[in-house]
Amino acid sequence: MQGVIARGIKTPIIKAFDDLALVVTNSILETAKNENFKINNNDIIAITEGVVAIADNNFASVDEVATDIKNKLNYSKHIGVVYPIFSRNRFSIILKAIARSTDKVTILMPYPFDEVGNPNLAIEQIKDIKLVDDIVENVNLFNEFRHPYTNVNIIEYYSNIVLEEKKSVEFIFSNNPKVILNYTKDLILCEVHNRELRKNEFLNKANVIDLSNIMDKPVGKSGFNQKYGLLGANVSTFESLKLFPKEDYQLLNKIQEIILNKTNKHVEVMIFGDGAFKDPSSGIWELADPVVSPFYTKGLVGSPSEVKIKMLVATKYQHLEGLELEEAINQEIANKNKNELEKLGTTPRKYIDLIGSLADLIAGSGDKKTPVVLIQNYLK
Repeated sequence: MQGVIARGIKTPIIKAFDDLALVVTNSILETAKNENFKINNNDIIAITEGVVAIADNNFASVDEVATDIKNKLNYSKHIGVVYPIFSRNRFSIILKAIARSTDKVTILMPYPFDEVGNPNLAIEQIKDIKLVDDIVENVNLFNEFRHPYTNVNIIEYYSNIVLEEKKSVEFIFSNNPKVILNYTKDLILCEVHNRELRKNEFLNKANVIDLSNIMDKPVGKSGFNQKYGLLGANVSTFESLKLFPKEDYQLLNKIQEIILNKTNKHVEVMIFGDGAFKDPSSGIWELADPVVSPFYTKGLVGSPSEVKIKMLVATKYQHLEGLELEEAINQEIANKNKNELEKLGTTPRKYIDLIGSLADLIAGSGDKKTPVVLIQNYLK
């Protein structure tokens, strides 16, 4: 009996308006033929969100985003940007659009990390911070800090983006988000995972939108995402963003139908973005998208129920070996819903978060040309 197998599937380069269902299924079937393996019932086809958005032509220009911001904030002349991610890929073009939409930008930054763990200050420098009314007074600490992996000073980088739009910019450093109200009442909340909690803090105190409210509808012929707006967006060009893919269950169903017709096997399909894991070296959380999987087939709903085999071997079945031990463990797995003790230490997680994280690791960076991952034996 085979264990779980995850394969990166190479595809042709995917462009706007390509028939993604055909590209994905043809690539999988061709790989299966060339590498001599079979498609099985309950195999999982995972597709990276980037190629879904590209095939759907889900892009927005800086001008289109700026227009939407103007409309959402009533042509505000002074916008407060609250707790943006410290990421060139994720936020630089969004900031450019914000600057283009107004006259002045005040950026409120937390410290020493953003929401996902990108630093803007060395940990050992926290003791040197001087606060006045919850705001850091000695901002030179931040101006001198460079990211340990990219060597970028994010203050300088973000400042230049706004200045290149010939707009005014200032930075505030505070872990009290409400200090921004002393500067402007027109706010864009930029956190990904804490946005609803943060929005409640400003209820009835400011004119507030978050990134999910921007580009949630098309501006002219632009792309959009009705659920996530600019959340999950990243750089496409210096003047455009690729948006998080819109829900498209027809795509998933078409892939299932093609595989069923070609192989007589029923597969599950999911779209995945960032994995839900934290890098132990940098301390940065990978998940800068709003969710691991924006949409997926119904067979992937729920969480696995698993027993802790090593605990059973060390305690209940320590006297058994060989075939007897195998049979006892198999029986425990068959009856796993009846005994909660043996599940001790198996943290419950959603299938889509586990599988999406696995797929993200397998797919790797774009230059591997493996935007599709086939996962076998996981749901058995």
